[in-house]
Amino acid sequence: MKIGKIILLGSMFVLALAAWTSVCAAEEVVIGYSGPLSGPAAEYGQDSINGIDMAIREINAAGGLSVKGETFTLKLKRLDDRAGMDQAIINARKFVNQDKAPVVFNSLATTIGALLKINETKGSEFLLVGYSSVHTHHNQGNKLLINPTPDFRSYVEAASDLAWQKGYRNGTMVVTLGEYGDAWRKHFRTVWEKKGGKIIGDIPVNYYTETDFSAQLTSALATKPDFLLIGGPSATTALAVEQVRSMGFKGGFVLTDQARMDFIADVLKNMKLMEGMIGIANVADLPYPASAGFAGKYKETYKKAATWESALNYNTMHVLAKAMAVAGSVRDPYAIRKAVGKALPLLGDKYPSELFSIDENGVIHSAGIVQNVENGKFQKAYYTLGFPKTRAEFEKYRKMSKIREPENYRWIPVE
Repeated sequence: MKIGKIILLGSMFVLALAAWTSVCAAEEVVIGYSGPLSGPAAEYGQDSINGIDMAIREINAAGGLSVKGETFTLKLKRLDDRAGMDQAIINARKFVNQDKAPVVFNSLATTIGALLKINETKGSEFLLVGYSSVHTHHNQGNKLLINPTPDFRSYVEAASDLAWQKGYRNGTMVVTLGEYGDAWRKHFRTVWEKKGGKIIGDIPVNYYTETDFSAQLTSALATKPDFLLIGGPSATTALAVEQVRSMGFKGGFVLTDQARMDFIADVLKNMKLMEGMIGIANVADLPYPASAGFAGKYKETYKKAATWESALNYNTMHVLAKAMAVAGSVRDPYAIRKAVGKALPLLGDKYPSELFSIDENGVIHSAGIVQNVENGKFQKAYYTLGFPKTRAEFEKYRKMSKIREPENYRWIPVE
């Protein structure tokens, strides 16, 4: 009996050692992230990193990535580009040349544009995950670009509808400078004026480098607007809200999709300052079965609220892991990109938000979701699908969704 127990224990030890040795021997695949990790936009970059990191932790904890009988573990490496184009290029080349990274994540339209000039360079190719709601880069024919962010134009349509319903008519824009802000200001003006509203002021400001907006906000208030269109990184947007309220502004706000209301609420600690605000819905408030669980786990792990940067980058990392398995390669960026469509959809019963499909230009389709603050509380979210071309296609995706409130889905085609 004793000899049998010794043999059994010995066998268990050998099996455990073999499993441990297998994990230790697994080849490591580096995933690169270049983005703003210092300065006013640092929280934006950090949220993106946290989402990728959370997905990688889950994948590795589940035994790693199995591809053609081999096991791989994933490792996230991050570098600060301070939202600068030249530094983003230097960082990406370092990931590819030194770490053999097949994938690089980036979070700003301007730096994405710079990286698209080098990511198809023969011998140094990498799949770029360009997190930006400005989709103009997808018209350039780059074969190694994917993007999980809904087109900002679907947000403009949805937010404009809510603003109109609330009785806003005259707006002044105090939006961040740069490619992203320029696109938002131009399109919002077009949509708003088409409704019959007026844009009575346009005062751009650099939310990435400035923290005192008093001069610009004074000029904005002189136009006597019903609401302000504002936005850039959440931290500095919160400062702008606080400053303009201290100046006596009683009107509403429409936020660009980069600014997050839950983050702003956490910074301000006073929902009254946000009264009449319309922005992107909070991840924790989404009526998907998995959203609340993700938000809770995220807050426990990173000691902060989950944002769309964290949720969508988390989802995308899981998509990429699935695509690598389908492609049979963790190194070939073209094969991984080709397999992304077969790794979709990701639905809300298992993930915090939903990714439905991918088009030929690399845009991963999902819903634009907006929410507003009324009577000091966040209200119900509204969902907009802008990518379906027909009503029948819209109904297909609405029925596919695991959302608990399918009646809140709307179809507003984005041309």
